[in-house]
Amino acid sequence: MTRRTVLMAAGAGPLTSGLTATASGTGGAAGSDVLVVVEKSGHAVGFYDLSSGRLSRRVALPQYPHEMVVDSRRRFAYVGHYGVRMSASVGEGGSAVFVIDLAERSLVRTIDTRPFNRIHGMGIDDRDRLYALSEEKAVLLGFDTPATDQAPTRAVPAHGLKTHLFALSRDGERAFVTGLLSHTVSLVRPHDASVPPLVVTPGQLPESSCLSRDERTLYVGARRSSALVAVDARTMKVVRSRTVDGDPLRVYTVDDERLLVTDIVGRTLTLYSTTLRRIRSLRLEGIPAAVSFHPHRPLAYVSQLDTDSVAVVDLDRFSVVGGFDTGPEPDSSALLPSAA
Repeated sequence: MTRRTVLMAAGAGPLTSGLTATASGTGGAAGSDVLVVVEKSGHAVGFYDLSSGRLSRRVALPQYPHEMVVDSRRRFAYVGHYGVRMSASVGEGGSAVFVIDLAERSLVRTIDTRPFNRIHGMGIDDRDRLYALSEEKAVLLGFDTPATDQAPTRAVPAHGLKTHLFALSRDGERAFVTGLLSHTVSLVRPHDASVPPLVVTPGQLPESSCLSRDERTLYVGARRSSALVAVDARTMKVVRSRTVDGDPLRVYTVDDERLLVTDIVGRTLTLYSTTLRRIRSLRLEGIPAAVSFHPHRPLAYVSQLDTDSVAVVDLDRFSVVGGFDTGPEPDSSALLPSAA
């Protein structure tokens, strides 16, 4: 598959090759699923109709947005203003959360988070309460009603240095915060700062983590150690560790039995069992960054940083079955299922 070929797996069959997205693109076919993509070096959020791969709308944002979450009703997306290109970049960064109206496809509000800056990790719980992580201040912010909040409604120390990402329990009562510079993962209580944190060092440069479906195990990618680590999510003790190839940038729970890991050195996706047994790998054309999943079909949407594209991967066949071009450096994404 060339990166300009669109071949979607959602039952649509082969589509036209050579599609080019434009900022003023027209709307897609009625009833099409839409992938919302943060284009961090394009300083925008793009809306892509998956029936064609075409850009239908692009919402401009201040420089270098990074992480994004979407509420349960698919009404609003919340994007953190990191404000610098990558974690190694020097600078104060941004101090805001952008609120995107997904129906209107527009930026409707900006929540000022000053003095908390370099807003990166984002999370949302099953009550649609929002959480945003300040990497610079090592503070996890909370927004009880983010659709209307003008400022954070709570904040707790993240107990790490250069706190970059976090995994969140469904009820929002536990957050597992990775510290790139402290090489730690901290279990903190977003709604009770009086509870002492539990901190573990799973390896060097832990960045991404995810919880098992039963929320008993936390899986962590320790990038500099080239390790995938299983941690007891209650005691924060390491229970299992496996050396992996390359640089495990992101870790995702696929189902009760499988994990998905992106390797930015080997340009691969790898499936592991939840016991950390390697199942199989898939090499991609570009550098895989963030991944999002279709809520009803076994499809993963993989942002490829250096090719400015998204690859569509069938998780059952574990093969690339489609893709389309995006703006510069696509990162986090979310799928909006068709109402049809």
